[in-house]
Amino acid sequence: MDKNALQWTVFAGLTLLMALATAWQSRRMGARLENTNKEYFLAGGTLTWPFVAGSITLTNLSTDQLVGMNGNQMFLLAWWELSAIAGLLMLAFVFLPIYYRNNCTTTTELLERKYHSKYLRATVSVLFLLGNVLIYLPIMLYTGSLFLITLFATGVPLLLIAAALAIIGAAYTIFGGLRAVAVYDTISGFGVLGMSMLVVVLALRAIGFDFSDIPAERLTMLGGAASPIPWPTLLTGMIFIQMFYWSTNQTITQRAMASPNLREGQKGVLAAAAIRFLIVPAIVVVPGVVGFKLFGDVGDATYGRVVAEVMPPWLSGAFAAFMAAAVLTSYTSVLNSSVTLYVCDLHESFLESQPNIKRLNWIISLAFMVISIALVPIYSGADSIINLVQQLNGLLSMPILSAFIVGLVFRNVDARAAIGAVLFGTGLYALFTFYWQPLHPIGSPLYLHYIHFMLITLISCVAFALGVNALIFGKRASLIFQQPKTPLVAKEASL
Repeated sequence: MDKNALQWTVFAGLTLLMALATAWQSRRMGARLENTNKEYFLAGGTLTWPFVAGSITLTNLSTDQLVGMNGNQMFLLAWWELSAIAGLLMLAFVFLPIYYRNNCTTTTELLERKYHSKYLRATVSVLFLLGNVLIYLPIMLYTGSLFLITLFATGVPLLLIAAALAIIGAAYTIFGGLRAVAVYDTISGFGVLGMSMLVVVLALRAIGFDFSDIPAERLTMLGGAASPIPWPTLLTGMIFIQMFYWSTNQTITQRAMASPNLREGQKGVLAAAAIRFLIVPAIVVVPGVVGFKLFGDVGDATYGRVVAEVMPPWLSGAFAAFMAAAVLTSYTSVLNSSVTLYVCDLHESFLESQPNIKRLNWIISLAFMVISIALVPIYSGADSIINLVQQLNGLLSMPILSAFIVGLVFRNVDARAAIGAVLFGTGLYALFTFYWQPLHPIGSPLYLHYIHFMLITLISCVAFALGVNALIFGKRASLIFQQPKTPLVAKEASL
């Protein structure tokens, strides 16, 4: 059997085996999908902590991390994963108790409860959906397809592989709901993490554990002004990026909200944080730096070339199966959370209060799948896919986070002020990204890194919401922990 045939045989066998294992475990956890939101979108509250940890880890860890971060070929990118631990701790001890206390299905449901407005909930939900469908889903398909093409050295068109991944991923969401997605995440997670660590060891062996002749800027953890992560950004926007992603992003929090109780969900989040600290930083940067020494600056093709170089054919086929699983787990997770947002926040609020969840899940999943496939070619020319993703995130993340911060920190804020702040922030960050930065590139006295702009955007949004609340709607916000002042009339009446 030649090399390619062996790779494809192992790949297909393991992919089928993981699918069968997922179906078997899903049946054990729940006999059948009931036509309810909790069943389709919160797994019937059956996710114990190992499945929460596995699903959170694999939802985030896909080819956009493994391919994109290693494509930068520098240790500095590990800061994205190390700082993520702070976001997970905030989810476990700050946000998750609030979600459970308010019995939320979506994170945006919390906004409706705080502001008493379904319109704010819908506005934020639409922004989440735009990010998921226009950015995350197509990028996951693109990076996954690029990796498989690089590894197998196949002439199959990238878009065809992307379509196959999308169809398989959508099937998990349509037929199994969140339970099947989380189980598949966890089962494949053992293989993805184990094989990724093996790649690190084999890559280091390939260069004799010798990092000489690699430029210092690729080995440092202290980024300069021209680097992807200048060190001052760790003290400005980075912490709020992590707060948004891990604590308010429906795709992540939905797994933690699907446990039988708060304590079980917190255990899963903390286990995910431990994995993030012990394993993930090494697997997303070490192969890339090794790849620079082996092949030079080859960008997003680095990871696939390193795996093809250091792994024997039968093992590279197994790794390809787990990498395809990583793409599928992330894709299905984002797709499932997108359907959740549409059904719970938009369809049930404005179109049909008690829809047929099963039928609606089918229709919306297929629609989002088709859109994501169609958008794959747009991202094929990106210089660095991971930096592009993080930069585009700012259009949505900081404006949305401002609504959560204002709602959780202040009382007596009009929902219309929060909506205005969200829209204002999206426009402001777009101005920074598409107008300011092209006019003031690196080296210019007025240059600022996009992570700094994220903090500026967040502060501006909060100030905008509070200002509009006072000046336009005549309301005075107060900190949530302050006792509201007793009106003068009430005092006189009590005398």
